Amino acid sequence: MSHHLELHVRQRSRRLIVVLLMAIAAMLFAAFTGALLIRRTGADWSPVPLPGILWATTAVIALSSVTMEVARRKASRGWLGVTMALAFLFLAGQVLAYRSLASDGYADPRIIHGAFFVTLCAVHAVHVLGGLTAMVYARRRPAILDVCTTYWHFVGVVWVYLYFLLSVA
Repeated sequence: MSHHLELHVRQRSRRLIVVLLMAIAAMLFAAFTGALLIRRTGADWSPVPLPGILWATTAVIALSSVTMEVARRKASRGWLGVTMALAFLFLAGQVLAYRSLASDGYADPRIIHGAFFVTLCAVHAVHVLGGLTAMVYARRRPAILDVCTTYWHFVGVVWVYLYFLLSVA
């Protein structure tokens, strides 16, 4: 097999793996969505007042998607580093949001609407950490930057979806 063909096959394999991972994650979040929509019809449901910092974290993750795209197009480790810093900033904002909810009593697992918020945000944070791990790897192996970018855009879209879902629930 020629070197060029081998690289093409590897890239297609990587893309397939990332697409499958995104499909699995999408199904997981769809299951959580279904559970939330069913559970919120209960008489004991009341909405969780979302901390204002979530607007900022949403802007941060949107900006990180832009910087990730710049990193991909320019094959730039510097822009990838900016994206990683923004990802950590996003996670720090999520921790602050959790602390705000906890201080208001919403982090108690017996309060079902608070538990949904905490669970959805925690599962999303795991995916953010997965994206960060891929970015660390991409700094050493630029060939995976393309699929890493695809996954990062997915993580950003999922957060915007979750923010909307939690806002209306």
